[in-house]
Amino acid sequence: MALGYARETPGAHPLGPQIDALTEAGVDPGRIYTDAADRARTADRRPGMTALLDYARPGDTTVVVGMDRLGRNVREVMAVARELASRRIGLRSLREGIDTDDPAGAMIVGVLASLAELDDDTTARPTHTRPRTGTHSRPASNIGRPRVLDDDQVLRAEQMRAAGESVSRIAEALGVSRATLYRTLAERRSVR
Repeated sequence: MALGYARETPGAHPLGPQIDALTEAGVDPGRIYTDAADRARTADRRPGMTALLDYARPGDTTVVVGMDRLGRNVREVMAVARELASRRIGLRSLREGIDTDDPAGAMIVGVLASLAELDDDTTARPTHTRPRTGTHSRPASNIGRPRVLDDDQVLRAEQMRAAGESVSRIAEALGVSRATLYRTLAERRSVR
């Protein structure tokens, strides 16, 4: 059975268009659960979601207009996706085209559920006991792909350019592509 869920966001996502979209997608209007906007409402006090989860049985499918309607933040969305997956309740998102009846959609929701479990495990552990390895141990300024050219090479490239050398010749001398050289020089100018 298809069960619809719509969650209102003040000023951005009214219930009416969501309900219309769910109905057009084949959800029985009597099986659409809703939560109106309420800034004081917490995730565990969403009566529409609670009613849907109480009614849903394995094999049913929860249909939403977009994945963001499952919760107000990534943590809530992942928690609901994990709950649905653990109870063998399908999930179909109209906007993203995700459907757990499809192997690719099932994989995406499975990954979301796994990320929610990983996030729960990580946040449950005190920060001071987390291992400092990999990208977490590097300073924030070094996050991302390592630079191809070091500071001396960049300085040399700038000097060669100021002396009138072509970008092709400088790139060849430094052993990088022209695109890398252009990008590096542009980043250097933007930092100054």
